[in-house]
Amino acid sequence: MESLAQDLETMIRTPLHDDHVARMRKIGHETTFDAGDAVQEIGEVVDRFVYVLDGEIEAIDPVTGERYGNASLGPSQFFGDITFLHGGRATLGARAAQDTRALVVDRVEMLQLMSEIPEMSDIIITVFAARRRRQIEKDGGSLTLIGMDRDRHIRAIGAFAARNRIPYRTLDLDDGEAGEIAKSCSLAPKEPAVVFGRDQVIDDPTPRKIAELFGLDLDLDADEVHDVLIVGGGPGGIAAAVYAGAEGLSALVVEDATIGGQAGTSSRIENYMGFPTGISGADLCWRGEVQAMKFGARFAVPRRASSLAPQPGGGFCVTLDDGTETCARAVVIATGVQYRRLPLDRLEEFEGAGIYYAATDVEARYCRGTDAVIVGGGNSAGQAAMFLSRYARCVHLLVRGDSLADSMSSYLSGRLDADPGIRIRYNSEIAELEGDKKLTGLRLKGSGVEEGDDRIDSGACFIMVGAAPNTDWLAGQVEVDGKGFVLTGDAVGRDSPYATSAEGIFAVGDVRAGSVKRVASSVGEGSVVISRVWDHVNRVREDEAASDAA
Repeated sequence: MESLAQDLETMIRTPLHDDHVARMRKIGHETTFDAGDAVQEIGEVVDRFVYVLDGEIEAIDPVTGERYGNASLGPSQFFGDITFLHGGRATLGARAAQDTRALVVDRVEMLQLMSEIPEMSDIIITVFAARRRRQIEKDGGSLTLIGMDRDRHIRAIGAFAARNRIPYRTLDLDDGEAGEIAKSCSLAPKEPAVVFGRDQVIDDPTPRKIAELFGLDLDLDADEVHDVLIVGGGPGGIAAAVYAGAEGLSALVVEDATIGGQAGTSSRIENYMGFPTGISGADLCWRGEVQAMKFGARFAVPRRASSLAPQPGGGFCVTLDDGTETCARAVVIATGVQYRRLPLDRLEEFEGAGIYYAATDVEARYCRGTDAVIVGGGNSAGQAAMFLSRYARCVHLLVRGDSLADSMSSYLSGRLDADPGIRIRYNSEIAELEGDKKLTGLRLKGSGVEEGDDRIDSGACFIMVGAAPNTDWLAGQVEVDGKGFVLTGDAVGRDSPYATSAEGIFAVGDVRAGSVKRVASSVGEGSVVISRVWDHVNRVREDEAASDAA
């Protein structure tokens, strides 16, 4: 662990080469900061790259206003984190610790320079990503969640922040600092709250408000036409964005929850090539997102597509849930699937307060020292059981059938059988949910449930029982099968396995009928589809040029 910390510190302080600085001088300008001057205010849009020539710049702790740890930058170092890539809002402020001379470059021009010098880009992105990682690991964010363990709405904020790599810290309602914040912000004592920085209270907090606060939702220009609009930010959508950007296409990804989709909620993926010890779905997808942003792709979260309409002369416009329209020459449908809900009374009442659809570090904290229940027999359920067994006293895996052979990989089912902290209960289902404001127990039914063993005391139940495609928003614009999955390729008379019945609209990943429901296959489909998107976009551009000439 100490070695990892040292490696992280080394990455954070990696300097640029002299020739990189020389190129920056051609497009930037020198500026000076007197000791104490603000270089970057917390919450400000990150619109410039700041490279220290002489002096010292320090990061500011968003809560105390003092220096953030040992985050001090001297000559040859640069300020910022991964927010710079998408022009979001600063999670940390910065000020001159002494009189400082710096080279400042406009963000857009700097990104262009980075695209021209891959070695320079690699250094900057590695440093930025390492800084964000350190913020997350040190709980050093500008967002403070008070009472997350006791309030379902604050839990939703925590889950959204964690899965979108927004640094945050948590305080219990009984914590002394929580009382001090309540007093300074004129909050009712021992009431859940979300606070940004030192004193900005977020009224009626929602994931959308947090996204706005950090600049994740993007202000979309209805008059701007993208080359490709990718609807869905799971593995397939991210891969499509990486390859679209690498091929010089302007790409926009809209995602209604968190980048990574359902794959991003997987606690551990062990069979993805290149990661012999496994990797969490969130980490894998975040790496892809950073890679896509490096190539110029943009991500808007949380933005749900509500309708799709073709435009005269080619192209499409997608209307989002807030009424915003965004248009593109081609569309890639990568909306994946959503977990099915069980037909249980009071299910919605307990969602976020004991009922969960993902098993990540955020949810695992509610399983410590108690029993956890997982409903499902697929790989996602198995991976969740292995992960939660590290935290829970016992993990009960409820399987409706009498075997896992047809639904789960053999390596995984074998591990479940061998784990003493996991109890597989075949031919078992939930009959009833118990609790007042939060889940406290479950009643079971089924031929595998023995008399006297039909109840589990548990405040954490994870439902992973299959999924349905997210295609309602297409409203007949492309053909789907009887279950709602998008038909492509031979099924609709097209020569590409990813082309839908509508020219210029493609589908990849789990939402596509006949696809293999695996992360690796979704990544492959998202990568390959861009060659056909490129062909279509070029034809549309030629038609646009001909129309303009006429």
